[in-house]
Amino acid sequence: MKKKPLILVTNDDGIYAPGLRKLIEIARGLGKVVVVAPDTAMSGMSHAITVKFPLRLKKIAEEKDYVEYSCNGTPVDAMKLGEKVVIKGKPDIVLSGINHGSNASVNIIYSGTMAAVLEASIDGIPGIGFSLLDYSHNADFDAVEDYLTIIIKGVLQNGLPAGTCLNVNIPAVKKEEIKGIRVCKQAKGRWEEEFQERIDPHNSNYYWLTGVFKNGDAEEGTDSWALANNYISVVPVHVDFTDHKVIAQVKKWNLDA
Repeated sequence: MKKKPLILVTNDDGIYAPGLRKLIEIARGLGKVVVVAPDTAMSGMSHAITVKFPLRLKKIAEEKDYVEYSCNGTPVDAMKLGEKVVIKGKPDIVLSGINHGSNASVNIIYSGTMAAVLEASIDGIPGIGFSLLDYSHNADFDAVEDYLTIIIKGVLQNGLPAGTCLNVNIPAVKKEEIKGIRVCKQAKGRWEEEFQERIDPHNSNYYWLTGVFKNGDAEEGTDSWALANNYISVVPVHVDFTDHKVIAQVKKWNLDA
């Protein structure tokens, strides 16, 4: 790392989220930083992209080795705009977060935070998504700065296989209670959901999605186990959804007969 790496930073909680501010602070200590983040909260957007209206960039700040934009799109839109419009080339790494809330286990499916770095991995750019298991706007991100720096430096120095990014989740505990970092597999979990039905002032029904997360895989070696035991979990992930072990089974169905 003789020259400063170029770091693209984004998130799904919006341009003014405290978690993004902390990640920017960490990134600026490591290299040149370009920020492109949604102008409003985009949690739960997963890998959505904008196709029905034009995207716009608004410059927020610019100084030596730093420029910051907001955009009116999703986290994946923000990553794409950062690469294709602002940088006009590939950054050395994409960082997303720090998300206010968990993206461990099945939550990665819904996560805009992780979608941004998965999009980067599709384009051959290493990326890391960071999440803290605290949904509060005033969550304490200071306790994990050293750990995040270690992980980012690890990727910058060693790289990642093409098409792979990292899903990093952080327990919401005091710094002295964090036991370290564990490289894990994704736990099998699911949301048991329901819709709360309410009546608006016009006497029409509307619904709020609620749910309880059920962890069906608490064994050691999973991200859920690591987080429950005060470790930071690091899960390598990619976008290949193929269930390779089932290919031979489905071929036996003689679908082309």
